[in-house]
Amino acid sequence: MSWALVPSSEGAAMHDHRRLGRELGIFDTDPLMGAGLPYWLPDGATVRHVLEEYIRDVEREAGYRHVYSPVLGKRELYEISGHWDHYSEDMFPPMELGAEQVVLRPSLCPHHALIYRSRAHSYRELPLRMAELGGMYRSELSGVLGGLTRVRAIHLNDAHVFCTLDQAVEEAGAALELIARAYADLGIRAVRHRLSLPGEGRKYVADPELWARATALLREVLDGSGIPYEAVAGEAAFYGPKIDVQIADPAGREATLSTVQIDFHQPERFDLHYIGPDGAKHRPVMVHRSIIGSVERAVAHLLEQHGGAFPAWLAPVQLLILPVAEAQYEQARKILDRARRMGLRAELAGPEQGTLGARVRAARLVPYVAVIGEREAADGDLVAVRLRDGRRPGAVPVQELLARITGRAAARGAELWEES
Repeated sequence: MSWALVPSSEGAAMHDHRRLGRELGIFDTDPLMGAGLPYWLPDGATVRHVLEEYIRDVEREAGYRHVYSPVLGKRELYEISGHWDHYSEDMFPPMELGAEQVVLRPSLCPHHALIYRSRAHSYRELPLRMAELGGMYRSELSGVLGGLTRVRAIHLNDAHVFCTLDQAVEEAGAALELIARAYADLGIRAVRHRLSLPGEGRKYVADPELWARATALLREVLDGSGIPYEAVAGEAAFYGPKIDVQIADPAGREATLSTVQIDFHQPERFDLHYIGPDGAKHRPVMVHRSIIGSVERAVAHLLEQHGGAFPAWLAPVQLLILPVAEAQYEQARKILDRARRMGLRAELAGPEQGTLGARVRAARLVPYVAVIGEREAADGDLVAVRLRDGRRPGAVPVQELLARITGRAAARGAELWEES
């Protein structure tokens, strides 16, 4: 099941991720934890874990190395990066630790700049692709908080590529290709691409030459990709322009999910360099990119995009086993064990949970349901298969079913069942 944009308020309400998230046991909130600080329930934690592992796998294949960095930093760090001067209204207040002030980080890029700076680098190492799925914190006002889309604790799929000027366009273009691949796998549709430029009424780094160079390179990236885009003033980061990949919710409201930026500002502020073929120091370019943005916003959009019917490879429960009566329970248990040993996320719902019809209806979002009745139990190796899309392939050998599900999950395809 996939979700097309529905302009009606009824369709939008039906697919509101806040309602779906609570009904399906994905996430919830508690006033004692605080506004804008959702917690993840078991099924939501499963979706999040699978999504995070998928992103790490995609990044590893693309040559990224993963790091971890602390969620705190000295105020001085963000003064150097420019966040304190240009972004402090969105940061939490400093905490006093002895003679120092530390801050919950609003961004990962200053930390990655320090990690790069901690070692000497040759031009032969570049591009150096550094990725982290890390927490950061924004002091959002209570009035704008809601669900998973506007939160105070964000887990960002972030990465920074340190490269030469000649490599910057290619690396930014490759980031756009990674975004397109992830969207295809996840069933996400980009509604438009935006070149976000500075505008009136906001604080930006005052360096017209660096802004012009970065803008020209991003236009080259977009023109080379063949992707239609529009330039919009007032949406740039404080330190430079960016490419924003826009998505829309069922009500048609747009949001930015993924970004690509070419940054000359922070390499200069942190005095980053590499040793060139001439033996001299050269300044690298920093390409920022996020494939799926924050995990919170990505899961919120996936909930709304698919109405809770996640792609089979991402679904919290991929296979539900239903013994019709108590007599088939032990056989169902053995199939459950086999499925889990093959790496599938499988569950069992026995007769104690209601009639067969009630259990089938409760499993409407599970991609695969295997029913074991008297006929299947008598054979010893059959299950009656029901698919989420309403199809009933009929009685199938257990091993064939499990192999089909693992194959479809590995392929990350949208199709649940391919005819032999």
